[in-house]
Amino acid sequence: MVIKRSTSSLMQSFISRTVSWVALHGRSSRWCDQAGALNRQMMSRQPLLAGFAWLMLALALPTALLLALDDRSWRDVAIWAKPLKFMLSTAMFAATTAWFVGLLPQPMRGSSMVRGLAWTVVITSAFEVGYISLQASLGQGSHHNVGDPLHAALFGLMAIAAVGLTSTQAVLAWLIARHSPTRSTTMTRAVVIGLILTFVLATASGFMLGGQQPPPGMGLPGLGWHIGQADARPAHFLGVHAQQLLPLAGWMLHRSALPHPGRWLSAVAVSYVAFWTLLTLRALP
Repeated sequence: MVIKRSTSSLMQSFISRTVSWVALHGRSSRWCDQAGALNRQMMSRQPLLAGFAWLMLALALPTALLLALDDRSWRDVAIWAKPLKFMLSTAMFAATTAWFVGLLPQPMRGSSMVRGLAWTVVITSAFEVGYISLQASLGQGSHHNVGDPLHAALFGLMAIAAVGLTSTQAVLAWLIARHSPTRSTTMTRAVVIGLILTFVLATASGFMLGGQQPPPGMGLPGLGWHIGQADARPAHFLGVHAQQLLPLAGWMLHRSALPHPGRWLSAVAVSYVAFWTLLTLRALP
């Protein structure tokens, strides 16, 4: 009898685990299918930017390994932390831009203006990530490294590249606002506002960063920021990622049952700029 109960218990445990594994495998399979469909959508919208985003993610893997294995630091921060953050941010920036190109009519997606916009994102981002990674491999800083004419010139080129990068978002905002079939919807208006804010806020805070080196050492865990200590990086982060955060707010408003979603979107945008302004003021020396 004891053996029978034990066998029954084992069978129940085996069946339960098998069912759980099948359910988990099914969820994983569905997730993979959804991820594949999302990737195909992104590739159909702007293949150059989609491929570049995947390249940055692929490069982030060995960079993360270097971060774990290389104990060198620059200004009391792990030497490979900055390249890794730039690769991940660039991947998100390129992928988001590729997705929003899809708001344009199909014939316009292959126009010379959109191709030029995509190549500008790739060239400027690749230069910044490449230079930052090279300097990390040499155990040197990239930003504010102006000790000799060569490094001073390269730092200046980084500033030009950054402005060129954010300018692409203003161009894309103009194209979407003028030509998108869905330009009157809350979701598309949120995209346009987000792209414009990315250009304005990220460029302004980028100039602040260029003229004011953040304090050394690791501030907030995982981010490194020093809130309220003459550090413009929090404001710059908010400026760059208006590209994603404002459209996310627009998507939530689009799916909600709130009346007058356009007014709510305007309130979100004003609040966003106010928060960015607060962070900027706190970054002043």
